[in-house]
Amino acid sequence: MKNKILIIDDDQKLNKLLINYLDKYNFEVLTRTSPENALTDIKNFHPEIIILDIMLPVMSGFDVCKLIRKEYSIPIIMLTARGEVTDRVVGLELGADDYLPKPFEPRELVARIQSVIRRSKPQIHDSAIFGDLEINYKKHTAFLNGLELELTHMEFEMLSMFTKNPGIVLDRDTIFEHVKSLDSDTFDRSIDVMISRLRQKLNDDPKRPRFLKTVWGAGYKFIGS
Repeated sequence: MKNKILIIDDDQKLNKLLINYLDKYNFEVLTRTSPENALTDIKNFHPEIIILDIMLPVMSGFDVCKLIRKEYSIPIIMLTARGEVTDRVVGLELGADDYLPKPFEPRELVARIQSVIRRSKPQIHDSAIFGDLEINYKKHTAFLNGLELELTHMEFEMLSMFTKNPGIVLDRDTIFEHVKSLDSDTFDRSIDVMISRLRQKLNDDPKRPRFLKTVWGAGYKFIGS
């Protein structure tokens, strides 16, 4: 299932770019150039996160943020081309969860989206079950079909990261940020090797994955349920 994003920005060119880019990361995107029907869109579309530009026609992004916060607690990332500190302060005081100045790299927006979604999720319990895979985060143990998996500390940390973010595409930068002890000069190759080893221990066929799916050009995501 794709995570839904509502983008409210009057820059149609940027909206089109983000629709195509975010699709690679398993996001379903709805864009609006005017904020007038934002609340109706939220009610009908049910987004997990909202990207909201400050400079909008009819009403400012600050006003839209106020309206949204009266009815919803959906995470909001605010955008602005002005880059002023006061904009950031006001946006955060009104209830925005993050702030990104324009112009920005789409990859940075993806990282911020993933970070905000993770922070907004309920706390993970000590253990979780995904089909025949059982994980105890507190004890650092994992069982497949009732048999304990012999995972290294790094492999367990990586498995925990994926299972705590099911359905979300995690790129190599995000994985590397989580798995700190990898060599930064070779982390791309190291992460691919670790994913391969983890798949072997999970008896997971990359061509017909049950747990870890490769999203070409974007990263990996956990699909177990």
